[in-house]
Amino acid sequence: MNLRIIFTITLSFITFPAISADKPNIFFAIADDWGYPHAGVYGDPVVKTPTFDRMAREGVLFNHAYVSSPSCTPSRSALMTGQYHWRLEEAANLHSTLQTKFRSYSEILGDAGYQIGHSRKAWGPGKIAVGGRKGDPAGPTSPNFAEFYKKRAKDKPFCFWFGSSDPHRPYDWQSGVKSGMDLKKIKLPGCFPDHETVRTDVADYYWEVQRFDREVGEAIKLIEDAGELSNTIIVITGDHGMPFPRGKSNLYDLGAQVPLVFRWGDMFKTGRAIDDFVSLTDLAPTFLEAAGEKPLAEMTGRSLMNLLKSEKSGWIDPKRDHVIYGKERHVPSQEKDNLSGYPSRALRNKEFLYIRNFRPDLWPVGIPDADKAQIGNSFADTDNGPTKTFLMDHRDDPAVKKYFDLAFAKRPEEELYDLSKDPDQLVNVAAKPEYAEVKKKLAEQLIGELRATADPRVVGGAERFDKYPYYGGPQKVSK
Repeated sequence: MNLRIIFTITLSFITFPAISADKPNIFFAIADDWGYPHAGVYGDPVVKTPTFDRMAREGVLFNHAYVSSPSCTPSRSALMTGQYHWRLEEAANLHSTLQTKFRSYSEILGDAGYQIGHSRKAWGPGKIAVGGRKGDPAGPTSPNFAEFYKKRAKDKPFCFWFGSSDPHRPYDWQSGVKSGMDLKKIKLPGCFPDHETVRTDVADYYWEVQRFDREVGEAIKLIEDAGELSNTIIVITGDHGMPFPRGKSNLYDLGAQVPLVFRWGDMFKTGRAIDDFVSLTDLAPTFLEAAGEKPLAEMTGRSLMNLLKSEKSGWIDPKRDHVIYGKERHVPSQEKDNLSGYPSRALRNKEFLYIRNFRPDLWPVGIPDADKAQIGNSFADTDNGPTKTFLMDHRDDPAVKKYFDLAFAKRPEEELYDLSKDPDQLVNVAAKPEYAEVKKKLAEQLIGELRATADPRVVGGAERFDKYPYYGGPQKVSK
């Protein structure tokens, strides 16, 4: 008998879950190391993000979106499961695994009849098989979205994860300048020295942000040309901040705040910008609610649907007046016999950023001595690149030393930043008497919420974070 006939007969006996025609498709695009506010719609004068900007005009833009952790694996694990990373055991660390008991929104939607899939970087990095899974929590791998879209079942809604590797290091030196970017127009973060090397490095980062935006636009065009754009939820974001000193792997806004836009046809009033504080852990319950599924009871994230369906801009939900997040081990960057990370947690509201460093005796982004370091790099928790190298080479220059210290020096147990006076979060006022009451209030609020979400750093058992295996290798040096 012809194999095609056999296949057809076999399919006739398979029962698929009933799918309502109005269930939305979900196209989720996430950049690797893309932080806020590096998009045209956020006011960046240099980087060009026409796709993201268009989605903002046709959807809803979020001004205060934060990751659970400024590190790839825990950030993605938290996003997928709708839970803070400190609840996910090994997945709180980079290059780890994700146990099967922690279900992703994609897996839930797949069981509900969605066709799921991903291309490039979804969960990770790490070893997913160690946790019991046979494949990525985002679904089967496709070479690209076009291939997935062409072969998908036409009678099933899809849920696709497009995970670019942009703008992760290394970069092609001067790629930004060669593309026509004006270095003088770049708005440098306040923690960076104003030097041509640094500006060139930022421009190279921008160039990769633009490539990500362009590829997302190409995918959206396929959906639009097929007439499915109106019933497709499109979300674009990053997994944490830019891979620069005091950015990625740090709890300051430069490391933890990300762009976020949400588009869904005419399902809600478009062209709005929302100021409420949201977490990327909120995406999983949002996707499930949009698909008619109930979020899991263990999810700490809260659906964004009430914000999306509101017709207002600005501040909407009084309960969303702050966000919490944190960090465990990024890369092993202490001494060779020490697998500790730099455990810390933060609470960010409109007025203040409060950070609690649980091990101030450790180096926040790794020890300075490469020969004694766990993976052989000085300050290994900061990605290697021209800006990092410039700070290290000029650490004794009085004009640079303060930036070097902001990036690499040890930090006190508590940090507090008054954002009305210090939006770049450069001056720690935690020890000033006039801020004692504010600090006490924020500290109690943070610890209370960490206890309520069963954070081992508060309820006990935190030592396990330092004992979980690290499945990565030495960092590759980028110049």
